[in-house]
Amino acid sequence: MPAYKFEALNAAGKTTTGLLEAENLKAARTQLRAQQLVPLDVTQVASAGTQAKGGLRMTRRVFNSTGLTVWTRQLAGLVGSGLPLERALTALSEEAEDQRQRELVAHLRSEVNAGSPFARALGSAPREFDDVYRAVVAAGEQSGALGTVLERLADDLEERQALQSKLIGATLYPAIVSLIAVVIVIFLVTYVVPQVASVFTNSKRALPGLTVAMLAISAFVRNYGWLMLLALIGAGVGLKLMLRNEVFREQFDATFLTLPLIGKLARGYNAARFSGTLAMLAGAGVPILKALQAAAETLSNRAMRADAMDALVQVREGAPLASALAGKKRFPGLLSMFARLGEQTGQLPQMLDRAARQTSREVQRRAMAMATILEPLLIVAMGGIVMLIVLAVLLPIIQLNTWVK
Repeated sequence: MPAYKFEALNAAGKTTTGLLEAENLKAARTQLRAQQLVPLDVTQVASAGTQAKGGLRMTRRVFNSTGLTVWTRQLAGLVGSGLPLERALTALSEEAEDQRQRELVAHLRSEVNAGSPFARALGSAPREFDDVYRAVVAAGEQSGALGTVLERLADDLEERQALQSKLIGATLYPAIVSLIAVVIVIFLVTYVVPQVASVFTNSKRALPGLTVAMLAISAFVRNYGWLMLLALIGAGVGLKLMLRNEVFREQFDATFLTLPLIGKLARGYNAARFSGTLAMLAGAGVPILKALQAAAETLSNRAMRADAMDALVQVREGAPLASALAGKKRFPGLLSMFARLGEQTGQLPQMLDRAARQTSREVQRRAMAMATILEPLLIVAMGGIVMLIVLAVLLPIIQLNTWVK
């Protein structure tokens, strides 16, 4: 049954808004009049006209990563307590503070009321619920343990968000220090150095070598700095366009993994995400081939995604998962080791989850260690550059005092 959002006047003459379900627009207006409301505007939320390629049309995403985690946790709690899915969605729709979220949940509820499985209803909003999310929900519906599966899905979303937050937090301070350092150095080189050194340029005496070099750098930055900026912007745009080519993107990502520090972080992050997703899907009862494909598609690094798809082909041909992953050197050996233990003991989801947690902890440790090392190095580097600039300004003054004596 379609959902409609309305704006109407109540008996007191005040405007009220909300959502209701009806067979058609006329029935929706009839319901409002039966409630002693005068309809002003009634608009269908979910209909053929509001869908694009089978999905709900939204100008931007309704849920961010935190919002989706909270919503999934709330839905898991309601369904796990024995509340029917329809009533759980109704409760979430009524409690939603954001109008777009209320419309989205009302749309999902109308799809479920019409007889669609919940996973298929989620498929009408692919921007909000990705393939992994829908696969886990579908497995939960088929197994009859939707509440438990949703709880596990919420845990996975929280762990993924926590890992991303820690990585961002570890790199944020060095990035801010680097940006401030670049701004200060550019200001000193382009404004302070020429202003101070211009006092001594009219002198017939030779300036110190450091001052001459700093003046040359200052002149180059002032004359050609905008060209350098344009070149950087052009290089960034060109790289972004080239990354649209799948072959180049895979080669670029493969090279990125070989970088000394950040490459190891990217490798560990992708491995943790892959193994965590695979563990969640396998634990929910998703067939291993479908789980492997869905987990591979979550990898942001195309080189590791290609390795995962190759492993999928080997597993489809009858190879054990551990052997297929062991041949992919971009994945840490820890993953194949835990996969082998899981296959031998019949506890593959648990072992994969353990591998994901251990890999995630290792990524966090590396990120914090990198941040701990980079912070003092950046401060020392910035202090050294500023010291050179100050010396370039002070040396002519010291030299002038020597001439006066």
